[in-house]
Amino acid sequence: MSETKTPSDQSHDQLAASIVVLLVLTSVMLFSLFTRTPPHPPLEIPLFALAPFFGASLAIGAAALWLVRRGSGTWLALLFAATALISFGPHKLFDPAFALIWPAVLLAQAAVIAVAYLSIGRLRRKADLASGAPSVQA
Repeated sequence: MSETKTPSDQSHDQLAASIVVLLVLTSVMLFSLFTRTPPHPPLEIPLFALAPFFGASLAIGAAALWLVRRGSGTWLALLFAATALISFGPHKLFDPAFALIWPAVLLAQAAVIAVAYLSIGRLRRKADLASGAPSVQA
């Protein structure tokens, strides 16, 4: 029996998949930091040590995934995407190691864009429902 999904269900799935991409890439960053596998991130940056940051980021991402699959967690998904930009943001295009890390950087940037686009769509639909305005499914 085939399962018919509504556009809203598909949006939930796409958002969850984008979160999973960022969870996997952030986990790889943390593992490369622990094992010091080149090209690994530095142990710390001027603002904080990276291992605790990656841990916090992964916790936010896991909570976002859990909640998104249940129809909420949109703001948490956006926060998680913002944390991913520390490791994979546009500044990485100018990193001396870009030739070695470009697959992860480009995939993460695509996932961040997807999280932002899908989350904004969810927030707009929620606002439309709250105001009684007709909602257009993306």
